[in-house]
Amino acid sequence: MTHWTLIDTFFERTEGPMKDRVYVRARPVRGKPFSDTTFAQFGEKVRDIFAGFASLGVERGDRIAIVSESRPEWMIGEFAAMALGAIWVPMFPTLTPQQISFIVNDCGAKLLLVSNDLQLGKALKIFTNCPSLRAIVLLSVETKLTTPADIRIVPFQKLTRIAGSAPDFNSEAQKAREDDTIAIVYTSGTTGNPKGVMLSHRNIRANVDGALAAIPSLDENDSALSFLPLCHTFEHIANQFFFFRAMSVAFAESADTVAEDLLEVRPTVMTGVPRFFERIYGRIMRMRDKLPTPRRKVFDWALAVGMKNGKRFEGESVALLSRAMLPIADALVLKKIRARTGGRVRFFVSGAAALPADVGRAFAAFGLPILEGYGLTEASPVLCANHVEKMKWGTVGPPLDNLELKIAEDGEILARGPNIMQGYYGQPEATREMIDRDGWLHTGDVGQFDSEGFLKITDRKKHLFVSTGGKNIAPAPIEALLTESPYIDQAVLLGDKQPFCTALIVPDREALREAEISGTKEIHVLIQKEIDRLLSALASYERVRRFIILDEAFTVENGMMTPTLKIRRKAVEEHYRELIEGMYRIKEAV
Repeated sequence: MTHWTLIDTFFERTEGPMKDRVYVRARPVRGKPFSDTTFAQFGEKVRDIFAGFASLGVERGDRIAIVSESRPEWMIGEFAAMALGAIWVPMFPTLTPQQISFIVNDCGAKLLLVSNDLQLGKALKIFTNCPSLRAIVLLSVETKLTTPADIRIVPFQKLTRIAGSAPDFNSEAQKAREDDTIAIVYTSGTTGNPKGVMLSHRNIRANVDGALAAIPSLDENDSALSFLPLCHTFEHIANQFFFFRAMSVAFAESADTVAEDLLEVRPTVMTGVPRFFERIYGRIMRMRDKLPTPRRKVFDWALAVGMKNGKRFEGESVALLSRAMLPIADALVLKKIRARTGGRVRFFVSGAAALPADVGRAFAAFGLPILEGYGLTEASPVLCANHVEKMKWGTVGPPLDNLELKIAEDGEILARGPNIMQGYYGQPEATREMIDRDGWLHTGDVGQFDSEGFLKITDRKKHLFVSTGGKNIAPAPIEALLTESPYIDQAVLLGDKQPFCTALIVPDREALREAEISGTKEIHVLIQKEIDRLLSALASYERVRRFIILDEAFTVENGMMTPTLKIRRKAVEEHYRELIEGMYRIKEAV
């Protein structure tokens, strides 16, 4: 029987014609230059860790959990586990000890890999409550924590020195089959305990194949900068894609270092989430506002020229005069903006949430198009993606070529194909609720196709609400409009079973400071003007009648957001229940 697994690609890259090309780039110490690792060197490190895992008693089918920021050791450990036939269980580093404990016990992990002292501290708290755990593996070179003698802690770098004989790497790795489960990825969920999504070699390969058809132009001459957490399936599939294409990947130490990393690495492609691009756009526009009047006029003219030329990414023709003006606009303004990204970026890829259309158009005007896609963990994860040759702002593009997508009668998006998960770990009933008898995955998202087959996401099915006037309201598009304001960082729309809509607003404090707006009344007046401006084209029942400005942002740490940066709507509503109820106590005619 012929088969294909991710291990096959591992052998091709680490032993084939590309083996001496640089694969991984990372800073050994913060502030130091990036050090390079070739595909062949990466392969040797994987073989070492494979031996270490085996020496710790890991066998085929066992689970290895990891709580870590993105770093080379993450990828080394994953391929080592894969070759051994073990199952990788990634977790977000923002999880609490209790959340980590739940996942470790739910999957029965034998090893727990942690990145640093912060994560090690969490692991030490839960170790005795996790009977399946045999050892903790520390990715950092050293620790300052005092560790109990009865808990086995092994440095990642010393795994190969552990006594014990390991099985032959090649013979074990070649046992892999397409339908072997290689990962259990726990969904963060907005309510209840997370569920473990089981993904196979076939699932990941199918998604890589689909992405290859959507983005065929990337090859071994391209390089990427990775800063999103690898435990997020969006960043994970991107890195598997980069590996498959023999690209070089530099790992940023954190989101805080991305600006300097861009200048040093000078990547040709990078993935990100909408908020990342919104913040960049906001900074650029605030810089524009501070320019002297003559230079601001030049900036606006150049941006207008860029906007007209940016229509080519949407497949539209550009007038001859606009094309002729582009080199001048580029030299005066646009090229300087691109230089802040290293000057070589061909395009960005955005996922995990909706990208505001105005941000997409602005980046296209800068000559930095953003390819927006859509997916979910249960789909490995990508379902749709805009193409370099043709994109539409405000949509997530057409479906990948190797899967099916359709809209159910109630508007829900359904998906079917080789990328759809094997099921939820240990939860057959939940699996049957998610995947019907005909193999259609029920995404829980509501959307519609346009005349050219591009998908537009309307909202989450469970988030749609109905006013007391009987009007159906989708909050996500309205929230997206509100956050187009440079002064609004986050927004949650409310109004289910209520006579009108209200909102909780988290202002962008940095933007307010730069605009020298600080008084409570002054901020309220400004936000009111922004709301009126942005929602003026909506139906009256969709407009925000009242709002409250919050002092605290919605974050993962305060429980208001999931690790994938989705707002936990129910948690927000419960936390601010009294404030919300107060907005509806004063009667107002609809």
